Amino acid sequence: MIGAGVVGFSVAWHLQQIGHQVTLFDPQLRQAQGEEAGSSAALGLLMARVFRRSSGRGWRLRQQSHTLWRQWRETLQQRGHDLPFRPGLLQLATTAAERDAQAQLACQRDDLRLLAAANLEQLKPLIPQPCLGGLLSPEDGQLDPVPAMRALLADGERLGLALEASSVDGLERGDAGRWRVRCGSTNAGTFDWAVLSAGLGSSALLESLGHDRPQHPVLGQALELQLAEEDQGPSNWPGSLSWSGINLVPRPEGRLWLGATVEIDQRQGQPQELQALRELSGQAPPWLKRATVLRQWQGLRARPLGRPAPLLEQLETGLLLASGHYRNGVLLAPASATWVAEQIENADQG
Repeated sequence: MIGAGVVGFSVAWHLQQIGHQVTLFDPQLRQAQGEEAGSSAALGLLMARVFRRSSGRGWRLRQQSHTLWRQWRETLQQRGHDLPFRPGLLQLATTAAERDAQAQLACQRDDLRLLAAANLEQLKPLIPQPCLGGLLSPEDGQLDPVPAMRALLADGERLGLALEASSVDGLERGDAGRWRVRCGSTNAGTFDWAVLSAGLGSSALLESLGHDRPQHPVLGQALELQLAEEDQGPSNWPGSLSWSGINLVPRPEGRLWLGATVEIDQRQGQPQELQALRELSGQAPPWLKRATVLRQWQGLRARPLGRPAPLLEQLETGLLLASGHYRNGVLLAPASATWVAEQIENADQG
């Protein structure tokens, strides 16, 4: 298993649940993820039920993950791991077209609730404007990515997960369809299966094997804010908010996550993009303007070129690609893990 972001941890953990021995390679193991990791930019919004489409691969993956995350949380919590989850997601409509699309979706799904602008005006803190209405999904929500990855890692180690805090520099075809993993000039082992979930790093490893799966970086910056004392009264938000592509995630003790920017083909965050995020492009309500920045962070999301995200492919015997999740790595991690397991199980049965 190459890559220890949320997808890599999920795949490794799920494979262990069904009896496989797994070795996980990533130089960032046992330390904070670096800025090259897409999971570093994630706020953990799980948008499954509010997905606009009602068919196709993207829809199926989202609904599968929606169910699986609930099961995984229960399993991990029973084993003593805390996975903070905040239910509820409110998408705000800033245009008449968005409002009409929300109304249409609410008619199709019984679990979604359409809210009029007049109702939203009663929310505290005040929501950003313009807002012509909103769509509430009580079943969607926000999962903290870092505690989730820590839980998957800790439970994986309990089950015997082998960790290699090394950068994989090459994959080589071995005998009988097996794969040799090379770290520097060292052969780090030979394996029946090689699964790539290394984000942007997956493309270079595959290119040396003759597989062209380009992905380009989309940088995301995010902020954690501390609300002013005068603005820390009881909040009646029904969950996290999504406004004009920006997510506002309530945190304990009067804090808020704000993110993330979408900076295509950038590897360093642009100050003007961060400023626009901080000010909601000039639409920040007064309470948000009064908030203090506690920290900022960034990460690189891998977006496939010429192919839909995510990339879930068997490229050769024993070689699987589960990468390029773009902005949906946390959401789609369980479904991606299930897909990997299915490929391995089907091959073993064949």
